[in-house]
Formats: sequence, C-alpha cells, structure tokens
Amino acid sequence: MNISDFKSGKYVQRFQYKSFEPNLVDLEWQLANAELNVLLSQANIKLGELNAFSQLIPDVDFFIKMHVLKEGTKSSRIEGTQTNIDDAIQKEEYIQPEKKDDWQEVQNYVQSMNQAITSLENLPLSNRMLKDTHRILLQGVRGTHKLPGEYRQSQNWIGGSSIADATFIPPHQESVEDLMADLENFLHNENIPVPQLIKIGIAHYQFETIHPFLDGNGRIGRLLITLYLVSNQLLLKPTLYLSDFFEKNKSLYYDNLTRVRTHNDLTHWLKFFLEGVRATSENSIQTFKLIIAIRSEVEHKIISLGKKQALAKSLLQYLYSKPITDANDVALALEISVSTALRLIDDFIKLEILIEVTGFKRNRIFAFEDYIKLFR
Repeated sequence: MNISDFKSGKYVQRFQYKSFEPNLVDLEWQLANAELNVLLSQANIKLGELNAFSQLIPDVDFFIKMHVLKEGTKSSRIEGTQTNIDDAIQKEEYIQPEKKDDWQEVQNYVQSMNQAITSLENLPLSNRMLKDTHRILLQGVRGTHKLPGEYRQSQNWIGGSSIADATFIPPHQESVEDLMADLENFLHNENIPVPQLIKIGIAHYQFETIHPFLDGNGRIGRLLITLYLVSNQLLLKPTLYLSDFFEKNKSLYYDNLTRVRTHNDLTHWLKFFLEGVRATSENSIQTFKLIIAIRSEVEHKIISLGKKQALAKSLLQYLYSKPITDANDVALALEISVSTALRLIDDFIKLEILIEVTGFKRNRIFAFEDYIKLFR
C-alpha cells in the first residue's frame, strides 16, 4: 500500500458512543513521496552520525544515564507531571512532599527503560516486553490501580471529563489483543521492504491509536521508539529520545497524530516524526561534543590535585551519572570516609567543578552545575 493511500480506520457505534477502530498495519508499504524520502535520508544520516559518535566516547554509559533521566522527565511532563531534570537527579529524601509523586513517576520511567534495554540482550521486542515495562512504569504511583502490565479490559478515552465529551475514543477493549498482535507482527516482518524509521513512525502512531493500557500509553509509546532503534541496531546504545522534541512541539505532536485518524494523512505525521529524529540526533551529537569539552576541562583542572588525582578521577566518573550529590553518597561510592569525601568535595569547589546548593553548614548538597546545564 502506498502511504498516501492509507485509510486509518473507521468509527463503530457502541452503546452511547463511537470508538475508533484502526485498520491493520502489517502491510506491504510503498514510499512514493519525494519530500518524505528526502526527510528520511536526512534523518538516517543524522541517526548514523549519532550512533557512530556515541561509540567514540569512552565510558559513554555514564552519560547515557543522564540522557535517560532527561527522557523520563520530558516524557512524563507531556503527561502532566511537573518534575524537571534538577528534581529527577535528586535523592528522594531531598524532594519536597508535594513533588514526590511526580518524582517517583520519572524514576519509574527510568527503571522501566533500563530494564527493557537490558531485556533486549536476550529477548525480542514484543508485547510481553511492553507489558513488563508497563508494570514497572506504574508500580507504586497514581496509575497503580489501572492494571499495571495488562492490556485494558474496559473502554478508555482521551480528553474530556467523560466518554460523552471525549476528544478521542480508542478501539473497543475486545479489539486490543488482535490489534497489538498485528502491530508486533509488523515490527518483526522482514518480508516487507519498509525503511526502519518509517516502520517505527507508523508503529508509534498505531500504538497511540490503539491505546492498549488504561494509563501510561504515551510514555510506553515513546519508549517503544528507542527500544525499536536499539533492537534493530540502528543504535548500538540508547542515545536517541524524542520526548524533548515532542514536548517542545506538543500541539503539533498531538495534532499530527489526530490528523492521521481524521484525514488519513499518515504522510504528514511521518514528516513530523522524521524531522524529530533528525533534529534530536543533531542535538544529541552537540550535547556529546559539549560533554567531551567539559570532560577535558575538568580533567585538566584536577591535575593540580597531585596525589589526589586518582581519587578525583573516580569522583568525576561518579558525577557524570550522579551530578547532584552529598558527602555520604560520595564516601559510599568511592569507598572512603566521609571526612575524606568532604575534603575532596572542597577541592572540587575550589576548582569550580562543584557548587554547594543549599547554603547550609550541615547536610550540604553539591551540584556539577556546568554538566547539568547540558540536559536542561
């Protein structure tokens, strides 16, 4: 099927409402739009550059931890949480009570992403994996009563105070299993010549249209993009996260998904999606370049510490994944005494690597501010 000929589905009358029943997507797709092909080429080039760049950076996994935290923050903010990156990297004991629910949702997202990436080493991307990821996402937070790890068994809706004035009503619960089975088959169908970025763009749209869970569909659907790129080795490391682009263009994100259903305009959505891949890859490359510059600068600074230099390097490694910390955590991570940790932290403050952020004389918290700025 030519993408421009795609028919998204139809509305089916239910009791007092109509649900949107999407058509299947495990089809032989054809890409005949010249502008879409240009955008696909640009996105592939930038994604390839990002993949190559991430492999050149020593200890890249330390920096990826911050990328995942940023993704968790941005993806959750699209759904209405108020946590920012500064909150997300704090320990729970330092989070204000009114912010703890939002903070926990971000931590769950990070945990679910990390678990899914690890699972890809031994298991294929599948509905089972998405359910397991969803279970972690909703554990102990506001959606914990909404069937964590299970597809919905009742009708849900998007927007509005009730189903009567909903903005969009996804397919009936009886359709979910078959639609998700078709989506999984599509993701793994190697007999149809669909470019992989086009495939995951279609898959993200279809997942959000099916809305298979009672809660967490947006976050799981966005996480699906990164999991697909890694599982198909377009990325060897999970370094591309589109939630920042989607949040900055939130209205366009929702409008383009909606337009597929209302106007059968899959092409417009895919153009937006490919531009997101291109722009985000470019931004991620720039962030990695800035990380390299900061790393070079701070490693040059700690040369002045003489015999403490080896310990200082260990602290730097720790700060790349925990850029807000305290003396107790540093002591634990480096296996040194708290007094030694405090002296080392004071050295880092004098070298303008760390700043103290509380203004207290006791229970002080320290931030690797120049590094954190890269992820705001």
